[in-house]
Amino acid sequence: MVTLSPVGAQGKPPKRAEVIVHQLEALILEGALKAGDRLPSERALVAQLGVSRASLREAIQQLAARGLLVSQQGGGTYVTNRLETVFSDPWQPLLSAHPHVRRDVLEFRRTLEGAMAECAAQRATEADRARLAVLLAELETAFAGEDLLALSRTDVAFHQAIAEAAHNVLFAHLSASLLTMLKVHVRDNIANLFAVAPVSAQLLAQHRAIWRAIQARDPAAARAAAEAHIDFVDDTLNAMQAKQGRGGVCWSGGRCSEISGKAQKGAGRESAHVALEK
Repeated sequence: MVTLSPVGAQGKPPKRAEVIVHQLEALILEGALKAGDRLPSERALVAQLGVSRASLREAIQQLAARGLLVSQQGGGTYVTNRLETVFSDPWQPLLSAHPHVRRDVLEFRRTLEGAMAECAAQRATEADRARLAVLLAELETAFAGEDLLALSRTDVAFHQAIAEAAHNVLFAHLSASLLTMLKVHVRDNIANLFAVAPVSAQLLAQHRAIWRAIQARDPAAARAAAEAHIDFVDDTLNAMQAKQGRGGVCWSGGRCSEISGKAQKGAGRESAHVALEK
């Protein structure tokens, strides 16, 4: 549950509503309140902050007017999902129409992932490291069980946990936004790569290398491991495109004949593309 400091503890403000606004903004920036999270009930917030319902409602109205909060009739108040859509609209249609921009996306991700891993190695708390260890274990289980849906979800969570462990407000929000875009953008045939054992093994090894460097508090190694991961993804996708020209693996459209066995097994595996794209 989100913990808030009583308004009075921060000194007497000109208006209590303004202090409440500032506190809620800080929680959103720090990631304590994430996009889509529901705020505690009005009664709970009033008790935690020691303010009147009128001041609280005024603060929520201000944040809603600015687009940070969304109120649902009879359903509470939520942090807007717009915080994670900066790369989705209008970028999503552009990337779909111009797939060659993939290289630019990966180049941007290489810089971003490297910096986030480096900062995470320097700043991660014990709680951050414990969370990454749990996610890595879940990732290994998903790989071992060939559960591509679980692999996709856990991979996204692992990379976002690194962004949050960097303890930089913009890293956390940019990463969440970019991951949201990639989940929508990449075609379902990328899931075929996870049917190729050597590729899967290398991807898992790369995640372990990033985790080990962060655990060891080695910023240079963490950056290098993250950048090597993106380089591998880029090289693998380029190889797929080259093979497509020789009648091998498909890049867009139908399933690929050469590795269709495992890739076609199970429904909904298209979502597993996210793990490769990162």
